[in-house]
Amino acid sequence: MSFQGKIAVITGASSGIGAIMAKLLAARGAVPVLMARSETKLAEAAKPIEGPHAVYVLDVTSADQVAHTMEQVIARYGRIDILINNAGYGVFDSFVSASLEEFEQMMDVNYMGTVRCTKAVLPHMLKQGSGHIVNVASMAGKIGSAKSSGYSATKHAVLGFTNCLRQELVGTGVELSAINPGPIDTPFFDIADPSGTYVKNVKWFMLKPEKVAGQVLNAIERRLPEVNLPLTAAAGVKLYQLFPRLFDRIAYKLLNKK
Repeated sequence: MSFQGKIAVITGASSGIGAIMAKLLAARGAVPVLMARSETKLAEAAKPIEGPHAVYVLDVTSADQVAHTMEQVIARYGRIDILINNAGYGVFDSFVSASLEEFEQMMDVNYMGTVRCTKAVLPHMLKQGSGHIVNVASMAGKIGSAKSSGYSATKHAVLGFTNCLRQELVGTGVELSAINPGPIDTPFFDIADPSGTYVKNVKWFMLKPEKVAGQVLNAIERRLPEVNLPLTAAAGVKLYQLFPRLFDRIAYKLLNKK
């Protein structure tokens, strides 16, 4: 896919990889449409973008707002070529300590937010016979670790949804990719790990947001169904699939850094 002139909607675009993807897309000739809850942060994220772009305040937990906002974009540009479902957050807590509200809210944003945005955009892509949807999941959706039961469950859900929908889209002209990064050096951990303990323990392993954003664009360009980052984690996923109990014993100390 050439990005020139493509209308690319990015949720969770006010910081982190969302903001970087918007900048990279603009540099490749696309028209990034940044969406997030904070108008102030969106304005800051849009400042370095050169060329045509747009910003919309969006709360992905509101079905009405999602539908209305996507319709606004389509009315303005005539289409949406790329949808990157990037909005999401995590809270690291033990299952016993975590509240039910914590589980519900993460699922509402991370999983149902992805479903709502896809539901609002996909019919238009099917009508035009083209498009690419990217769901930013996580390695946490492949391999579990302590104090991540709520967050990992949301990403397992995103991956299950993505894999099933991909089968439905065969032959339609609409592509679907899942991006599964390990920990990324972004403001995500301001909420997930306010003490900084986890970040300190895995700093050596954390991905640079620019690398992940670049891999998202690569997945779109090459129509890749799935990208797992980093390569060492991707290898771990394969080992886990083949020998789950053995992997649990070997990887316990490596994974449980929270």
